[in-house]
Amino acid sequence: MYFVKTDSRTVIRCERHRIKIPTLGWTRIKEKGYIPTNPYTHIIRSGTVSIKAGKYYVSVLVEEEEKEKPQLNGSGIGIDLGIKEFAVLSNGVVKKNINKTERIKKTEKQLKREQRCLSRKYGDLKKRSKKKGEATRQNIQKQVLKVQKLHQRIENIRTDYINKCVNEIAKTKPSYITIEDLNIKGMMKNKHLSKAVASQKFYGFRIKLEMKCKEFGIELRIADRWYPSSKICHECGCIKKDLKLSAREYICGCGYCEDRDYNASLNLRDTKTYKIAW
Repeated sequence: MYFVKTDSRTVIRCERHRIKIPTLGWTRIKEKGYIPTNPYTHIIRSGTVSIKAGKYYVSVLVEEEEKEKPQLNGSGIGIDLGIKEFAVLSNGVVKKNINKTERIKKTEKQLKREQRCLSRKYGDLKKRSKKKGEATRQNIQKQVLKVQKLHQRIENIRTDYINKCVNEIAKTKPSYITIEDLNIKGMMKNKHLSKAVASQKFYGFRIKLEMKCKEFGIELRIADRWYPSSKICHECGCIKKDLKLSAREYICGCGYCEDRDYNASLNLRDTKTYKIAW
């Protein structure tokens, strides 16, 4: 459902605990403080009402004055995304893989249990007669809602973690950020790593990082897809072509020894071949 702002400012109004939606009227909102309530400083232009896992959400487009961009510190950051650790930054900060935490594992285990239960209910429906099948269909709808809520919970945990990572990176106020142009479609073809790659949400991270960089005035650099960031020695520039994925440390003949992902983040920070995302 869409609702659009007209010339009158009384069409869409928002107060602390409720919002006035055309055709629906005043509707209570559970989360407070996200939508501005002053119609003279913030004008609501349009909005959308959606439903996910049995819950209704309203999102609005608000017009406001452009904020002054913060002062940057002049240094840059390279970010190497991976599966073992979600992100390794060139300043030494490591963002852990949220999918290895107990919270995600427990929810995924619960999801498998509920999906098996749903599968059994569908199997029972085929065996029952039409008369007895009506009650089974109602139970199936209840079970479907349970599965949807667990999927939504996992999605919310991952999205919240990505938002926090992007905010923490942007608050360091670097002059530029360099990330790698990952071939996600090609990585998904590996049957052993496809699930781990999909759960990391690399593309979602890139989109949110690009939006945050625009807000802070940070230059976002995208390194070439074929740039061998993991195979280049940051000390002498030698390329180690036979470096295997199982090798977690980069050891060079010049005596340089460093973590593989950290070495890649340093190379991304100092790369000269890149394109600007915006």
